[in-house]
Amino acid sequence: MKAAHVGKVLGAFGLLLLLSSPFTLFITSDSAVAAAVKAGAGLVLVGIYGATNYRQFGQFATRRSSSFFATTVLTTLGVFAVLVAVNSLAFKQNRRWDLTQARIHTLAPQTVSTLAAIPDPVRAIAFITPAHAQYGQLEALFALYHAEAPGKFEYTFKDPRRSPDLAAKYQVREGQTAVVLVRGEGEHATHTLLATVSEQELTHAVLKLNAVGTQKVYFVTGHGEWPLDKEQAPPHDPGASLSEFRRQLLQEGYTAEPLNLAGVQDVPRDAALVIIAGARGPYTAPEKELLQRYLASGGRMLYFADAGLRDGLDGLLAEHGVQVDEGIVADAQYNSGNPFVVLSLFYSDHEIGKPLHQRGLNVEFPTPRSLTLLRMGMAPGVQVQPVVLTSQYGWVESTPEENAVPSDGEKAGQLVLVAAVTRDTQASPGKRFDEARLVVMGDSELLLDPNWGHEPNRNLVMNALGWASNQLTKITIRPPDREVSTLELDAATLSRIRFFATDLMPLSLLGVGLAIWLSRRNK
Repeated sequence: MKAAHVGKVLGAFGLLLLLSSPFTLFITSDSAVAAAVKAGAGLVLVGIYGATNYRQFGQFATRRSSSFFATTVLTTLGVFAVLVAVNSLAFKQNRRWDLTQARIHTLAPQTVSTLAAIPDPVRAIAFITPAHAQYGQLEALFALYHAEAPGKFEYTFKDPRRSPDLAAKYQVREGQTAVVLVRGEGEHATHTLLATVSEQELTHAVLKLNAVGTQKVYFVTGHGEWPLDKEQAPPHDPGASLSEFRRQLLQEGYTAEPLNLAGVQDVPRDAALVIIAGARGPYTAPEKELLQRYLASGGRMLYFADAGLRDGLDGLLAEHGVQVDEGIVADAQYNSGNPFVVLSLFYSDHEIGKPLHQRGLNVEFPTPRSLTLLRMGMAPGVQVQPVVLTSQYGWVESTPEENAVPSDGEKAGQLVLVAAVTRDTQASPGKRFDEARLVVMGDSELLLDPNWGHEPNRNLVMNALGWASNQLTKITIRPPDREVSTLELDAATLSRIRFFATDLMPLSLLGVGLAIWLSRRNK
C-alpha cells in the first residue's frame, strides 16, 4: 500500500479522534487527560496525513476533489452525530438487563406487588458507614425499591456516630449495623428494625409494617400434629418441626398460635385461619363437631394429610367435597429419582397455582396421598376445584412396601394432589365470613424444616394460605434464597468500562469502516 493511502487512513482516524475528544470529556469519562490524549493523537495522525498527501492539496481546488472532500467530512460528521445521539439516548433511558443466573438484580413479583400496595410511604434509614462491606449492596437494593415505587419508598444512610440522637430514638446500639423502616410521621409513626437485610427480609418487613391488623393463624394440636418449635421435635428427628414455616408466617404479618380443641367450645373469633398438619391420632366427636361448626359459619382452614395416617376427619372433608384416598401416590416419570417423591408442574387455572404455572415451577411432594373430588353428598353451597395434579403417569400404590409398579385395580391417571373448596355461608347464623374456604393438600411433609427451602413448595403453601384467608395480594412468587455472586467494581473501574464501551469501541468500529471505504476508494 502506498504511503499516501496509509496517510489517508491514519488521517481519517485522526479526524475521528479530534472530533470525539469533547464527547470523551463531557460524557463518557469526564477525564481531561483522556480527552487531551485523544486530541493529541488525532493531531499527530492528521499531521501524518498532511505529510504524506501534501502534493494533492492543490487538487482540492477542483470541483470533483472538493466535492469528494466535503462528502467525506459530512459523512464522518453525520455518523459521529448519530453515534452521539444513540449514546445520549441510551444514557438517558438507562435500560437495565439482569443477566445473572439467579437474577439478583431483579425484584421478585412479591416485592413488586408489595410496593404497589403500600398504603403509606415507607422510609428506610440505614445506620451504616460508607466503609462497611455491605454498603454498596444495600444501596443497590434500596435503589431498586425506590425505582419501582419512587413515591412510596425512600431511603437514606446515616452514620450512627454522627447521628447519636436518631440512633437512640430507634434503639440502635453503638457499633450496630441496622436498617429501620418507618411508616408515618410524628406521634403516629410506626417502625421496625432489621439487623440484616436481604430482599426477602426487606419485603417481609414492609409487608408487616403496612399490615392492617394482625392475622392470627391457629395450629391444631393434641393429635400428634407436627410441632411449631424445634424444641418440641422428637430427638431422633430434629427436623420434624414447622419452625421455618412459622418464621415465614411472622415475616408476612401473621402470628402463629397453637390451639388444643379439647374442652374448647368454639374456635377463637380472631382466627384468620386454622391449620391441621399431619394429625396422627383420631379427633374426638366434640372436636369434629366444633370444626364442622367453624367451617359452616364461614371459617377458613388448611388441611394437610399424610401417608398412612387416620385422623377421623373423613366425614368433615366429605361434607366439603374431598375424599383422601388410601395408599401413596407414585409417578413413573415425574419424580425425583424415587417414584414416591412426586414432581408436578401440572396446575389448574385456580388462583393459588397461577403464579407457579406462569413461572414453570415444579412442586415436590414426598409420599403424598391423592384426593378424590366428590360430586354428591356435600353440604349446600360447596364448590371444589383441583389446584395441583400429577402427570398422566401417576397411580395410587396400595402396597408401597412391596413394589412400585401399577397393579390391577389401583387408581391411575392424572391424580389430584391439592384441592380448593369454597362454601357459601351468607345465611349461616353467627357467620364469621360470607364464604368458608378450605384447602386440602395430600402431603404435610412439605411443611417440615428440611423441605421448606424448596421455593415452589413454599410459594404453593403460602399462596394457599393467602387465598384461604382472602388476602389475594399474598398470592405471588416470593423473593428466593439467592446466592449472591457479584463483582465489586470501584468508580475508576466503572469509568474505564464506560469509556471503553461507549467511546473507544464505537470509535474503533467507525474508524475501521472508514479505513475499508478509503482503501477501496483508492484502488
